Amino acid sequence: MEIAIITPDTLSAVGIRELLKELGPNNTVRTFPDFGTFADDTPDMYTWYFVSSQTYVLYNAFFLPRKEKTVILMHGVGGTALPASNHILNIFLPEKKLKAELIKFLSGNSPLPTPEEGRDLSTREIEVLVLVSKGYINKEIADKLNISLTTVITHRKNITEKLGIKSVSGLTMYAVMNGYVEADRI
Repeated sequence: MEIAIITPDTLSAVGIRELLKELGPNNTVRTFPDFGTFADDTPDMYTWYFVSSQTYVLYNAFFLPRKEKTVILMHGVGGTALPASNHILNIFLPEKKLKAELIKFLSGNSPLPTPEEGRDLSTREIEVLVLVSKGYINKEIADKLNISLTTVITHRKNITEKLGIKSVSGLTMYAVMNGYVEADRI
């Protein structure tokens, strides 16, 4: 199995590489400190991409179409906008638990945890989310979408409840990580 680890965090890369080699001696695991170095290789030859959340956000145009093969390396939990339907690996888990998660995942017996279900946004909520992430205020969103200010406020409330994200920056991260907006177009 060919596995790419793309993270600027050297310690995380080395640790995950060694765990993956230990769990599958036949695994070929390569580490890359940044996306540019990875892109200079043959990026589509890999079975799995273990990628830092920062790299995922910056290069989601590459990773979104490969989300079934992408594992996002998260540093802890709480307050982070996790993309729906991607594999998430909390690299701050104790070693035994991290190994157990990887064993189940690599054997195909169990997917890595994904964000909670029921967080699907409606089409209108996505439109509001995109405008919020682009810096529009409620009144501007209402005018742009031809809806009332009260409706915009209700949509924003529903979005924050569904996602558990209250800050505009967190909502923006969520929008980028899920491909609703491009990071360089905000």
